[in-house]
Amino acid sequence: MPLDIWDIVVRLIAATAVGAALGIDRDLERKPIGVRTLALVSLGAATLAVAALNVPGIYENKDALSRTLQGLLQGVMAGIGFIGAGVILRKPDIQLVKGLTTAATVWVAAAMGIACGLGQWLVVGVATVLAFVVLVVLKHVFAIRNIDVD
Repeated sequence: MPLDIWDIVVRLIAATAVGAALGIDRDLERKPIGVRTLALVSLGAATLAVAALNVPGIYENKDALSRTLQGLLQGVMAGIGFIGAGVILRKPDIQLVKGLTTAATVWVAAAMGIACGLGQWLVVGVATVLAFVVLVVLKHVFAIRNIDVD
């Protein structure tokens, strides 16, 4: 059954919030992609998911629903790689690669946006906690060992 207006609003606000939350770390680390960009990535992914769930008659045809969701997931997750690729810098002469964590964060923000759009709240909650552990806690763990993690 199609989503009601409040369900749509909650899903889109949640997606924007989790994307922005991931962006806080990137902004604090002075990375090229931060709060606004990741909030928009997550919101965009959620918008596509919510729109797919609201196509008239989609629930009556399980094959169409399945194909729509498969296409959504594949398209968003593959396409978002182009944004991530834009923040990766490589200097082969000194064997340096930077921006991989930021690129991965863009990908995770899109995935979390899709999860919000699909109303998968447990997945969103666990993913948010794990993303913060990876971005914040592990950064400090590796900083203690003097290892550059980004």
